Amino acid sequence: MVDTRFHRFAGPHPIGTILAALERADMVAGLADANLSISGVTELHLAGANDLALAAHTSYIEELRATSAGAVIVLPALRDVVPAHTLAVVADKPHQLFADILDHLYPSSTRAVIASGRDDLGAPVFERDVSIGSNVVVGPGVEIGRGTIIGANTVIGAGVTIGRNCVIAANCTIDCAYIGNEVVIHSGVRIGTEGFGWLDFGQSNRKVPQLGRVLIQDRVEIGANSTIDRGALGDTMIGEGTKIDNLVQIGHNCKIGRSCLIAAMSGLSGSTIVEDGVLMGGGVGTSGHLTIGAGSVVHGRAAVTKNWPPGSKLAGAPAQDIRDFWREIAAMRKLSKGDKRG
Repeated sequence: MVDTRFHRFAGPHPIGTILAALERADMVAGLADANLSISGVTELHLAGANDLALAAHTSYIEELRATSAGAVIVLPALRDVVPAHTLAVVADKPHQLFADILDHLYPSSTRAVIASGRDDLGAPVFERDVSIGSNVVVGPGVEIGRGTIIGANTVIGAGVTIGRNCVIAANCTIDCAYIGNEVVIHSGVRIGTEGFGWLDFGQSNRKVPQLGRVLIQDRVEIGANSTIDRGALGDTMIGEGTKIDNLVQIGHNCKIGRSCLIAAMSGLSGSTIVEDGVLMGGGVGTSGHLTIGAGSVVHGRAAVTKNWPPGSKLAGAPAQDIRDFWREIAAMRKLSKGDKRG
């Protein structure tokens, strides 16, 4: 469910009314129940009886079969997979329709969430012994726990919660985030920025609304000038005790486990899952929508392009088992030396 603490909701509205407002009245006649009230938008596995979800690819079949969503936007090929209790909204371009509906239901949430007025959230709440530096901006509804320090020129957006005994350095921006206790955030960090999500690639490059959150657990440390994007619809998560170096990019909907170490200049594309205790050297990159198993070691400059099981040791671009990587290097050196002798 989109968190209305961060993203103002313009509903609820009947699905038929929403489609008509988007000039999709031709679709209303095909609905089994145009009066179904939509009170939120969320992912298939989280959706309830009045939620709208999306199934835009055949890879969603199992989640679609199990969903409790009130309505789902689907491709024509998935119409017969929609459960009997769920209203099928069939579209040839489901992603585009879904983005239209998100813009309609959350009209003020695509850009500049920090600056948006949220007087409905009330005044900020500070526990005792909170230290606020000069020129700090704190939005409505912000909650900051006991003993936390906020450095100069930092901006904290509406609804953000920060736990106890945290250190937030100067010149940071934090938006759409729940932050745990004893978290350290170094200078210049950006948390809760928009994810890099687009439709109609290379043509209109239409932005997909980014309506998720960032969840940062206890004792996380984030290095200077690193960025963590909020989820597109769900959450970007950083697990307890994980340490992130300077100049690291965490894409939308990434899930980083507990006690991971991620060195500088690494970049994780959207929906990368890094399980507990993974170590990443400097400059590692991932292609997204993949899982790196618990306890794995990814050596510097590796490019991870597929799933890897727990305990993997990876190197190279594309990343491979480190034993294969060194065998390949040895073979290339042998060939190179042979050419020189020739």
